Amino acid sequence: MKKLVLFTFALTLMFSVNAQIETPQPSPAAKIEQVVGLTDVSIDYSRPAMRGRTIFGELVPYGKVWRTGANARTKITFSNDVTIGGKEVKAGTYAIFTIPQAKTWDVVFYTEHAAGGTPAEFDESKVAARVTTPVYPIEMDIQSFTISIDDITSSSAVIGIMWEKTYVGVEFKVPTDKAVSAAIDKVMAGPSANDYYAAAVYNLEEGKDITKAKEWIDKSMSMTKQPTFWQLRKQSLIYAKVGDKKEAIAIAKKSLAASKEAKNADYVKMNEDSLKEWGAK
Repeated sequence: MKKLVLFTFALTLMFSVNAQIETPQPSPAAKIEQVVGLTDVSIDYSRPAMRGRTIFGELVPYGKVWRTGANARTKITFSNDVTIGGKEVKAGTYAIFTIPQAKTWDVVFYTEHAAGGTPAEFDESKVAARVTTPVYPIEMDIQSFTISIDDITSSSAVIGIMWEKTYVGVEFKVPTDKAVSAAIDKVMAGPSANDYYAAAVYNLEEGKDITKAKEWIDKSMSMTKQPTFWQLRKQSLIYAKVGDKKEAIAIAKKSLAASKEAKNADYVKMNEDSLKEWGAK
């Protein structure tokens, strides 16, 4: 019995050691990340090698959909909306499929990115963008399939696809100017109602300059078309803190009515308690 236990242990140990052996993948995974303007772009793909084979026209047939790499679908992710081939592509992740030809390639950005292999046929409703781009010959062989992000400017970049003696590129544009212009307009216009509100509440809750808090909360309310019951609640507390109980009561009554309408029992009770504390009639 003891010999059987030892033999079983030895077999278990042997299989455990074997299970830890790792070998190189024939098409290793790769990921590239690049900031273009204010947009984060990442590409996840696998990199098959030539290994003495003729690639385009043989291993990768002309005129057929290719997964653009190996293993899982090649995926590209944009943090902002971009424009590809004149078409707006929403922020998100897409599979990159290609249809190679001798002189041109079709490059397709496909919304269904998680499935394996290539689609039996394209569902046009899932095609976010399709671009036909010319093939540029390369003098030397690119042994490992390669995707790059090149020709980077503040508003655009090019997705480069290289293998064997072939290069194709697809330009995409990012909304940098729109984002920067909006940020400039916002800053130049001064603080927003939310900025004034946040500053006022901070001063109230941290025991800082309550006079400033009153100035800021009043500014916020003047910029807000229809203040909420919780905003009015904070305003009433600030007025009470500066000693203006009469106005605090008036504002608290507005907050109470709005919180009752919203059926928010917590704010109803808080307002009723404050009104009682401040001697409201």
